[in-house]
Amino acid sequence: MTTLVLQAAGSAIGSFIGGPIGAIAGRALGAIAGSVIDSALLGGGGRTIQGPRLGDMEGLTSAEGAAIPRVYGRARVGGHLIWATRFEEVMSTTTRSSGGGKGGLAPKQKERTFSYFANIAIALCDGPITFVRRVWADGREVDQARLTMRVYRGDDIQMPDALIIAKEEADNAPAYRGTAYVVFERFPLADYGNRVPQFSFEVVRALPGLREQVRTVNLIPGSAEFAYQTGAVSRTLGPGASQTENRNQLQAPSDVLASLDQLQALCPQLTGVSVITSWFGDNLDVASCSIAPRVDNAIKVTEGGTWSVAGLDRGTARLVSLVDGAPAFGGTPSDASLLSLITEIKRRGLKVTLYPFMMMDIAPGNTLPNPSGGPTQPPFPWRGRITCRPAPGQPGSPDGSALVQPGIAAFVGTVTPSDLSLASDAVICA
Repeated sequence: MTTLVLQAAGSAIGSFIGGPIGAIAGRALGAIAGSVIDSALLGGGGRTIQGPRLGDMEGLTSAEGAAIPRVYGRARVGGHLIWATRFEEVMSTTTRSSGGGKGGLAPKQKERTFSYFANIAIALCDGPITFVRRVWADGREVDQARLTMRVYRGDDIQMPDALIIAKEEADNAPAYRGTAYVVFERFPLADYGNRVPQFSFEVVRALPGLREQVRTVNLIPGSAEFAYQTGAVSRTLGPGASQTENRNQLQAPSDVLASLDQLQALCPQLTGVSVITSWFGDNLDVASCSIAPRVDNAIKVTEGGTWSVAGLDRGTARLVSLVDGAPAFGGTPSDASLLSLITEIKRRGLKVTLYPFMMMDIAPGNTLPNPSGGPTQPPFPWRGRITCRPAPGQPGSPDGSALVQPGIAAFVGTVTPSDLSLASDAVICA
């Protein structure tokens, strides 16, 4: 409407000043001015689209007088809601163009969307428990590393949760002593239809006895390229596609951190960890056996960690053998992953022992002479079978004579502790 009025006014003024040509120019200028005013009134700030908004708090139910279960070993429990606040509502506004407009000016519209978060506490079972291993919401496992979830084991000295204190004040905040429970802070509800989902929990309660006597453990696997990396590492499969290398448990950023958490919860008197790392031997003949790190894939592209061991990278290290097209072993843990794990274990106040381990990667169908007799060496033999050739008991064996010394010396080598040093992310051998 403003455009039409200003067109007519501009035409009249232009005709008065400049005749027919002035009328044409005045009409054009009036149309442009009117378009700007119309766009401001009817376009950019004048139209707002509002998305669906939550009217009530569905899903917040609690059962008075419900039985409190008692767990032994490991069990999946549902839990009961024991505390909650009103849903937290967050509004987001997006301004976008809705298409072409008069005079080349596109009208704009605002879109308001709402997201909701829940602050809740859920009782699990009679305490004390050891830890909560897994969590499901509406039957789907929850990634705990992406949530703010605090677990209270249910002992007799536990204190109230900080969020409950903040909402209820200290004098009104219960500690729920003797009851194991979890607190979710700002749990996002968008994936669950803006309601609190049905939760279930895998609860572990270890019985006293042997676990209090455990002081040190061996940490495995010793053959996986990034199993000891404390940060997440993924393998790039193609544009927009990846696969995790070291995160299959959803309790922590990586599997090794989740394992350490559970280990310390199960073994409260733990003082040390022996970290096993595997290199690979290639011959049962001690004089011909070499030991080296290996990888499980020569062209794998990873993000979050790069494989390197003793100066070798993925392109220069040997491959482990294949069985039916798949690697027979995982690769040697990278130097960087070992250093990150050692740092993490020491940060937890535990002692660390590096435990070198040798696996024999001798593939089926090999043509290596068998020191113990037979046409070829057995596939993937036990490392304890490394011996001289011919082996003790075989005709012509050098066992018990000086003839075995050169072979043993070649196998053992001449490296001493003084030849090794640590760089920021690698072990350097002089």
